[in-house]
Amino acid sequence: MRTTGAVLFEPETDYRVVDLEVVDPGPGEVLVEMAYAGLCHSDEHMRHANPGGAYPIVGGHEGSGVVLAVGPGVTRVAPGDHIVTSFLPACGHCRYCATGRSSICDAGATIATGQLPTGTFPFRLDGEPVGGFCMVGAFARHTVLHEFSCVRIDAHVPLDTAALLACSVPTGWGSSVYAGGVAPGDTVVVVGLGGVGVNAVQGAAHAGALHVIGVDPVEMKRSFAETLGATHTVADVAEAAGLARELSRGTGADVVVVTVGKMSGEVYAGASRCLGKGGTLVLTALADRPADGMGTINGQLTTVFEHRVQGTLFGHCNPFSDIPRLLRMHEEGRLELDRLITRRYSLDELTQGYRDQAAGETVRGLLVHG
Repeated sequence: MRTTGAVLFEPETDYRVVDLEVVDPGPGEVLVEMAYAGLCHSDEHMRHANPGGAYPIVGGHEGSGVVLAVGPGVTRVAPGDHIVTSFLPACGHCRYCATGRSSICDAGATIATGQLPTGTFPFRLDGEPVGGFCMVGAFARHTVLHEFSCVRIDAHVPLDTAALLACSVPTGWGSSVYAGGVAPGDTVVVVGLGGVGVNAVQGAAHAGALHVIGVDPVEMKRSFAETLGATHTVADVAEAAGLARELSRGTGADVVVVTVGKMSGEVYAGASRCLGKGGTLVLTALADRPADGMGTINGQLTTVFEHRVQGTLFGHCNPFSDIPRLLRMHEEGRLELDRLITRRYSLDELTQGYRDQAAGETVRGLLVHG
């Protein structure tokens, strides 16, 4: 079948909306009509560099849609099912899935090229195979996913807010709750209050943190974070470090979660200064290029103060258990989803959506297909 999608042809260029051929779903594969896609900063990183990946590639990994057809052997979903995409496929059987670490499932080895675990590329452009970012390609109206990347949800769940559960909500929430291990009474600092950071705030508040300090230079984002559980907000990490020591009566933050749009050594150093003894520094943010995100660990302080540096993908969440869990929390009024969407964009407005994000005008932009 034919579809329309936003494609990156090379680094440092804008998306181009083109006609694509979508392959028929093979064994283990699922044809999905996408309804919505979140404008995540990870796709913006890919626009600047795609280490280990390939161009051209269809963007988008945070999405929701409806299953149109399934290939042989598919058991997790059926035609007509509503699904949320999982940008980290989870097979349920590899060493990592079997030990509760599905966010680093072996099936995710080719997320940068977009090649599915079956070896299939979901798209063809001028007869040549093209992948979808993170094996999803949510910026296309139709795409082929592996069933490992399809999380079925109830049909009554609105697909627009559900799309955010494909990445930003569980990544932020899990960064605090799972990766950070926030406990009741903790002092927590969240550095960066975009689509992921505000959900790290929600997670910290839900886990019982006594103080949640949100850090962002954009006043709109600080004010919004305060409605989601941030007890204090400041514009820079230097102020956050002093405030964390004051609120904790001299010890510093128990957990610092870094969710900025662009990771850097400077960001790492500032976040580290917020930590108290025995504290955990959670690195959720990415850099455009790996070398840009390098920071220097102070081995002396890390050892003597027993600091822990924890990287996390998808907030250590399991898509097949945590996405339904977070949806239920939303339905029970315990988790905000609706207000996270700042603006909506058509496919032709995708570049403008990322410009608005870079200007600090959105918490989460949402691409509306159709």
